Order: sequence, then structure tokens, then C-alpha cells
Amino acid sequence: MAIISEYNEQDNKPAVSAKPFNAVLDPANPLGFLEAVFEFLGRESDIFKSDSLVRDINAVVRMVKDKLETEERKRKDQGPGLPGNPEKKLKEDVTVKETKTEGVKEAMEEDKKGPLAPNIGNGLDLDNYSWGQSIQEVNVTIPVPHGTKSKFIVCDIKKNHLTVGLKGQPPIIDGELYQPVKVDDCFWSLEDQKSISVLLTKKDQMDWWKCVVKGEPELNTQKVEPESSRLSDLDPETRSAVEKMMFDQRQKSMGRPTSDDIQKQEVLKKFMAQNPGMDFSRAKIS
Repeated sequence: MAIISEYNEQDNKPAVSAKPFNAVLDPANPLGFLEAVFEFLGRESDIFKSDSLVRDINAVVRMVKDKLETEERKRKDQGPGLPGNPEKKLKEDVTVKETKTEGVKEAMEEDKKGPLAPNIGNGLDLDNYSWGQSIQEVNVTIPVPHGTKSKFIVCDIKKNHLTVGLKGQPPIIDGELYQPVKVDDCFWSLEDQKSISVLLTKKDQMDWWKCVVKGEPELNTQKVEPESSRLSDLDPETRSAVEKMMFDQRQKSMGRPTSDDIQKQEVLKKFMAQNPGMDFSRAKIS
């Protein structure tokens, strides 16, 4: 597996003057505190000029949430802690159970919806990452907190498994790949210290992926629309296979026979013409 990373770390950066920030956290209104923080950042920095602001903030929130959940699990595994408020503990447990129940319900609703329509890159935009694909490759983009260094990234690409995340944190992606990949032709890199880019080269370059790792939401491959300009870059054999696959997908979506079905029907018609005395009333195409 090849790795492309950014190690341009400047330890001797010019000193930056600190800006005073005063705010009081009211536990009953944590969002009010966050609002004050963002107002301060808006006045004293260019944070709101970033096109990826929402994605970056989501990544930070997810990272902190995962860290706190990991610490909570460790405390529970270590057994009873210090005496506390039993009533408060009970309320926290109930809240956790309700949250998990809501998550299960949401997942069930997603399953009922069936395969999703692909994004512009013929992939999907998920909560933790987005991905796109060509007939030959899969590109995965995972947002991370701005300023992340490559030495903190964990990326393990195997033939049938992918793990991506940050050291000391639960993996962002960790599962069995939808189909095998050519490990020696796979790469990852850190883009602008705010996102991890993973390129996976498909082993079977005649099929569209429904997802990156099994168990994640799947896209409707019948709605995949490869760019025509890319078809011209393919070798004749691959291009013919892709065009055939696209034709078959359109035919299936309209309830019409595929290219293989049409070919079988032509063979049967030709045989019938050559043998007019035979009874073909019970003939079936298989």
C-alpha cells in the first residue's frame, strides 16, 4: 500500500496575539454559550469565510462526542465509581437508551426507503464521510478537524477491509469493503489538513459499488451516470463492457429485456426460421 502524506510541519511559527474571551456557561442553556463562542470567532477570525465550515465543525463535534463516549465506556468497564446522585445516574441511563432507540428507528426508516440516488460523483454523501466512483476506482473523503497532522491519521487498506480514523479515537470507517481492491494501487493523503482522501482501485473494474463498506447505506446503481468524456479514455474492451452495462441498467429500469435477453431472442428466431416444421409454442428462453 502506498501512502502520500503531508509532513510540512512548521514548529517555529510566528507568535499570535491572544484575544480575550469572556463567557459564562449556563448548564441549562449550553447552546447559548456556543452562540457566544461563534459570535466571538466571527468577529476575531475568518472562520465563517471557509466553504467547509459546517463540515469541519461537524467533524470536531463528532470527535469530541466519540472521545467522551469512549471515556464513559472505560469508566463503566472499571466498575462502580465514586458515590454520586442515583437519581441523576438513572436519568442519564434513560436518556442514553432513548437516544439509542431513536437511532434504531431512524436506521429502520432509512432501510424502508431502499437504495439511495447517487451524488454527482456516483457515490453517496454520508454523515461521517462522502464517496464517489468511476468504473475503475472509488474515492473516499473523510473530514477531520482543521489542522490535523498526518502522523495522527490511521489508515489501513486491505484487500477486503478498510479502517480510517484518528489515533486514540474510534475509527470513522471500519468494515468489510463492498468488493476487493488492488492494495498496491490504493493510496491515502491528507488534503489541506482538514480531510483524508482515500483512493481505492477496484479489483473488478466492470461493476459499480453500492457502498464503500458493507452495512452502510446503499445507492441505486441503476441511476449511476458515468461521464461520457471518461468513456472515451477507456480501452475498447472496457468501454464496450461499460456501455453494455449502462444499456442493461436502463432496460431493467424500464422493464425491458437486457442485451443478453435480446441476443437469446434473436438466436431463437433464427432457429425457428430454419426449422419451420417444429412446434415452438412451449419454448422458453433461459
